[in-house]
Order: sequence, then C-alpha cells, then structure tokens
Amino acid sequence: MDSDGAMIEDINTDVLLSTQANGPDVQWMKIYGRSAAAMKTHSPLWCKLIRRSPFQAYSGRSVFHTADRRQCVESGSRIAHLNSRQKIKTMDTITHGIAGALIAKAVFNGDDLFASRPINRHRIVTWSTMLGAIFPDSDVLRELLSHDDLLIISWHRSITHSLICLPVFAVLLAGLTRWVARWRKWDAPSFVVLTGIYAAGILSHILLDLVTSFGTMVWSPLRWSRPAWDLIFIVDFTFTGILLLPQVVAWAQERPETARRRAIASFAILALAIFVIQRIADTVGAPISSASVFLFVLILAGFFLLPLPTNEKVQRSQHSDLGAQDLARTNIRRRWNQFGLACACLYLGLAVLAHHSALSRVKNFAAMQKLDVQSLGALPKPPSLWRWDGLVQTARGVYEIRIDLSQKSPFESPSGANSSDGSTSNQPERPAIEYRFYPEANSNVYIEAAKELPQVQKVLWFDRFPVTRYHEEAGEPIVEFSDMRFPRMGRGRTPSFTYRIRFDPSGKVLEQGWDK
Repeated sequence: MDSDGAMIEDINTDVLLSTQANGPDVQWMKIYGRSAAAMKTHSPLWCKLIRRSPFQAYSGRSVFHTADRRQCVESGSRIAHLNSRQKIKTMDTITHGIAGALIAKAVFNGDDLFASRPINRHRIVTWSTMLGAIFPDSDVLRELLSHDDLLIISWHRSITHSLICLPVFAVLLAGLTRWVARWRKWDAPSFVVLTGIYAAGILSHILLDLVTSFGTMVWSPLRWSRPAWDLIFIVDFTFTGILLLPQVVAWAQERPETARRRAIASFAILALAIFVIQRIADTVGAPISSASVFLFVLILAGFFLLPLPTNEKVQRSQHSDLGAQDLARTNIRRRWNQFGLACACLYLGLAVLAHHSALSRVKNFAAMQKLDVQSLGALPKPPSLWRWDGLVQTARGVYEIRIDLSQKSPFESPSGANSSDGSTSNQPERPAIEYRFYPEANSNVYIEAAKELPQVQKVLWFDRFPVTRYHEEAGEPIVEFSDMRFPRMGRGRTPSFTYRIRFDPSGKVLEQGWDK
C-alpha cells in the first residue's frame, strides 16, 4: 500500500503497475525499470495520475499530470501557473555573421573585417559574405514594426530564407555593393563574383537554420512547409566557438611582433566569456559542468599560449620585406580559417551521428510502450551533443524522454531476457526509465471554439508536437496550446510557444495571445 491507499504490485523485475484501488482518482501508468522493492528503497519512479486537489505528487523524481488542469508538476510540488516572457528561438544572427566571415576567409581568401590596411577587394569579399550570411534575418524588421505576435511563426524564416528566392537576393545585394564601390571608388570584385559570394553567404544561413528544430520555409512561396533537421540547438555556444576561435587565433598570430600581446588578451577575454556562458546556462536550466569549463579553458590555452613566437622569429619578421610579410599573414589567416571550417563541418557530422542514435532510442521507447505513434522526433538539447529530447506524439498526448548518449540506453532489451525457463532472477537489471507524459485535454465546446480561431489555426500549423490544455480561472475557461519541442528554459516556466485563449462562460473570446 502506498501513502494514498493505492495497491502497488510487483509484477516482475521490469514492470510496476498501480491498480485503481481508489477508483477513478487513480489512473494506470506503466514503468519499466527496477522492481518495486528496489524502487521503493532507492530512487523510485512511481507515476500516478491524480484528479483531485491539492495537486500534489508523492514519490521520487517522477512527473505527474492532473486530468483537470492538464498541468505538469514535479513530485512534492504544487501546480502553479507562472507567466514567462515569450522567447524568440532562432539561431542567433551573430553566429550567422561569424560563419559568413569564416567562409569568406577560408574559401574566398577574404581579409579581416577591421584590418588596419585601406579597404581592398579582399576585405569587400569578407564583408559581402558576412552580410549575405545575416541578410535572411532582416525579416525581423517587419516583426519589429508590426503588432502581430504571430509573425514569429508565420513570417520569420520564410521568403528571406527561401532557396527559391536566394538568386534574386544575391543579384540585388551584388548590384547594391557594386554601386557603393563605384561611389566610394573601391576596388571591388566583379558583379558575377559578388553574386556568387552573396549566394554562398545566404546559403550558409539557410543551411544553419535548417539544422535546428525551429523549421525553415525553404520552398516559400511555392510551398509553406517548415522542414527541420533537428541536429543542433538553436543557440549552440560550442558551435559558435568553433566558428569564432580560428579567426581570433589567426588575428593574434598574423603579426609576430604583436602576437604575444594579442594572444594573451584574446585568451583572457574568451576564458572570461566561457565562465559567463556557464552562468547563463545555469540560469536557463542547461548547466555546464565545471569539468567541461576547465577543458574549454585548456583548449583556449593550447591555441593561444603554446604557439607564441620566439624572439628569433619576431626579429626575422621585422627584417623581411613587406611583400613577404603580407604573404605570411595571408597564409596564416587562410590555414586557420580552413581548419575552422573543417572543424565546423566535422561537428555537424557528429551531430548527424548523435541524432541518429538518439532517434533510435526514441523509436525503441515507443515500441517498448506499444504506443500508437502519430509522429516522433529526437531534438537537440543544450549544452552538448550528448543531450537530446525525445518526443512521441500520440492521440492521447505527448511522451517526452530525456536522453543522455553518454549513458547506457534503457530502451534495449537486456540479453537473456527471453530465457527458455521464463526465469527473471538471472536477468541483468535494466536502467530505469524516466519519462514525462503531457496528456491531451478532452474535447469540449471551448476547445473546439478555440480551434476555429484563425490565430489558433496558424499556431497548430506551426506546432510539431502540440498539446492542448484546459482549465478554469475565476470561473473563466482557459484553453492553451503548447508545442512541446521547445523546452522550458528554467524551472517552473511554461513552454516558450504556448498560445492562450481566455473565454467568458458564454464562449466569447476575452483575450488571446502568447502566454507571457
């Protein structure tokens, strides 16, 4: 008997069931993992669905859901509706600009953006590639000038992110650059070359948006679908660091006479940035371990402090002619940026392998639970490629599992599980499974009325793993639609993309919009 009077049966070493000893107040939930005795002693994963108030859970680290409010609570805590500011989740424009500059220096022999030399053809190449790489995000200007909160899902990542429209934008930007160059009397690449450079920059932006989970309308205006490859998180500091570090190292080492000062200053600034990022990650609920921070600082030290030039090299550089110095700087810049571009491609390749492994675990979980799957996915979760969020959409709701690829998968059948004598005593213990279930609210007149609203239809078009919630506040019906692919960034916060409609009892819409 548990503390609430529900009978707990230890069916076998792998299955734990809670019976409906309390009638309709307790629903069934099945968990594969430790035996009941082991779970009761160690870290239990008892799950119970309760309907009554107060909305409390009783055991372990499990997550519970109420049938009335359809809210998710952690054990020992009460349900609370917390308002949170709506977050715009797109790969940050700064990373796109850094990627564009790296491509220009590695592929098109571009110069540094802010070199002390007069502006020349090579620097225009870098500026053009970088501007092309950030151009698609110019669609946010319409959002800033509009009061339509739904532009973030209906407009952002559409026309300016379209492969169909890419040639048009590349031609227009190349023409504008040639006009500015003639006006300023700069030595700029030809119109055809600039068109190719801008096309490469825009394409890099589109591809880096595709590898995230937000969705990008790459075929607009012919088709308004939102493909997403689910490879890296929308803001991936590791990936940004891979794009940025080689450019800073090249800048620090290109002049032997100033290399020491530049290298030490760059190391100090970037090391401090790592600690700042650690604090930010802790704040949003994606902690970075101290061991990882120490490793990143060691890598920085290796890049900046080990290759410092000797006095002999500095003297030799000072006595060389200007042409030789320029050639040496160009070679250093190109080699380091080509190395950075190769590392970035390798990182994305590792993300593909990690995604494949995480997705196979999600499929195994769905098969183990015998779920009627409508859709499923493995989404990247910060701060590393080891962590993934598995989501399974069913008619009843969405199942979520947190995946750590550095740990043994609990979704594989242990060897010897199907022994001929049927004995389970010699079976190896399977790692415990912890998952969350977000139930779909039972349909009612308010939910059906909400789904007829044009704004809600846009939201449901955007959502990949939607969950509908219904409850009442002060006698007023509340309907919420959440997309579970966007994690709660911080404890106790609602999913970032939650659309909320408040009705009066007669069914009139009193208020609607993103939950803020």
